[in-house]
Amino acid sequence: MELFDALRPTRPSPGTLQSAEMDVIPHYRAADTPPQAAGDLPMDMVYIKGFTGETVIGIDVSELRDPQPVRINLTIGVPSIRACATDRIEDTVNYAAVHDALHKLLASHGVQLLERLAEKIAQLVIADFGAHWVRVSLAKPAKFPDVESVGVLIERRREPVSAQAVTCAFLGKGLIPN
Repeated sequence: MELFDALRPTRPSPGTLQSAEMDVIPHYRAADTPPQAAGDLPMDMVYIKGFTGETVIGIDVSELRDPQPVRINLTIGVPSIRACATDRIEDTVNYAAVHDALHKLLASHGVQLLERLAEKIAQLVIADFGAHWVRVSLAKPAKFPDVESVGVLIERRREPVSAQAVTCAFLGKGLIPN
């Protein structure tokens, strides 16, 4: 999984290369850099690297009987960590709380595929810890005797609040006379 942690492809900025060159030359950026959409603020990162736990996961009968080790790397992005200015744990993603939540999830998830477990981890971090962006790397070390690990790497973003929902909230205000 270290290959995924080191590099990731990106698109070149317009005007940097001729259009023919843009299709041929790969460009890379550091893997811990979240994708930036137009108008996005830079994101601050909190990460957990090398989390290990045990869980029952897999599709083989032997995997569904006994817990096996899994390794998790998380990178959690938020637009601005207020704790940089306040020095208060309440103003950041508390990685100790994330750590505890991961252990609880591994004990209770009830899924078979790494892909589904990675999705559950991503949604947990977004919903419960305020992440706007998350990268989850989930691996089974030594699944095969001739392979260091197998796993998945996913990225998820918090869904933006839809303009329609905001509009509807404002439409109801003041419609009922006092």
